[in-house]
Amino acid sequence: MQTLGIAITGSGSAVPATFLDNQGLTELVETSDEWITTRTGIRKRRLANVGESLTDLATAAGEAAIAMAGITPQQLDLILLATSTPDDLFGSACQIQAKLGAARAVAFDMTAACSGFVFGLVTAAQFIRTGVYQNVLLIGADILSRWVDWQDRRTCVLFGDGAGAVVLQANDSDRLLGFELRSDGTQNDCLNLPYTPDATELLPGVVVGRGNFQPITMNGKEVYRFAVQQVPEVIDKALFRANLSVEEIDWLLLHQANQRILDAVAQRLNIPEQKVISNLAYYGNTSAASIPLALDEAVRQHKIKPNDIIAASGFGAGLTWGAAIFQWGR
Repeated sequence: MQTLGIAITGSGSAVPATFLDNQGLTELVETSDEWITTRTGIRKRRLANVGESLTDLATAAGEAAIAMAGITPQQLDLILLATSTPDDLFGSACQIQAKLGAARAVAFDMTAACSGFVFGLVTAAQFIRTGVYQNVLLIGADILSRWVDWQDRRTCVLFGDGAGAVVLQANDSDRLLGFELRSDGTQNDCLNLPYTPDATELLPGVVVGRGNFQPITMNGKEVYRFAVQQVPEVIDKALFRANLSVEEIDWLLLHQANQRILDAVAQRLNIPEQKVISNLAYYGNTSAASIPLALDEAVRQHKIKPNDIIAASGFGAGLTWGAAIFQWGR
C-alpha cells in the first residue's frame, strides 16, 4: 500500500560566527540598546562576513538535519531551498545539492520571503503525499545583511543571517495535521527589496534596464498591524483544518520578527508565554531561516519532544502569511 503521510524526522541549523550587538549598532546609527530591546526584543544578530556564502550556511544546516534523520544525502529525492537572498539569482539549491553529494535529488529555490519555510513545508509535503518522493530536505536560509541599509535605523536593527533545515520523510501516519496559506499583493509596498533599473541605451531606440537591488524598505507600523491581525486568524484556520483546539498546541513557533508581535499573537490566541518559542533576542529576524532555526534549537535543547504538536506561522513580504500544524518526529 502506498504511504501518503509525512513525518519531520530531523532538524539542523547554522549561523555565522560574527555577531553585532545593540551596543555596536549605536556606533552606526542614532539608537540605544534600550530602544532596540524594548521595541523589538532583539539584543544581537549574526552577520555573514564577506567570505561566507548562503550555500555554505544552508549546506551545514542541511547536513545536521540529514544526520538527525538517520539517512544519507544519497537517499534524498528533493532539496527545496526557501530563500530571498541566493548567492546566484538563477538559484542556489543546485550548489547545495552538489556540496551535499545528494546526486539523486532534484533541487530548486522558492521565494516567499519570511513565510518561505512554511510555504516550503507545505510544498514539500505535497511531493510526499502524492507518492512521488520519499525523502525531502527543506532549507530556509537568508543573508539579509547583504541588503540592509546600515544607516537606516528602522531596518538595520532588525535583521540577521542564518539557515535552518528539516528532513521530511514518507510515514505511515501523516504528521502535517493542517495548514493555511495566504497572499495579498495589494500590500506589497509595505516591505520591499526592489530592483531599480538604470536606463542603458544599446542602440538608438534600444534601451534596456541595468541595475541592482535597493536596500530593504519597510513600513514597520503596517507590517506590525498586518501580523497581529492576520497571524492569529490563519493559525485558527489551520487548527480548524487539523480538527484541533488552541489548548491542544504544545508550542507556538512564529517567524522571529519582533517580540511584540510574538507576544500579541500569543495573547490573542490565549496561548501561555511558556508555550511560545522565542530566540530572536540572539539572532534577530533571519527571514526564511527563523522558524527552522528556532525549531532546531528547541529540539536540541529537548524542549520539543516526539509527538509534540507545533503551530508554526510565517509572515512577511509579498505580503504572504501562512500556518502549519505538525507533530514532531515519527
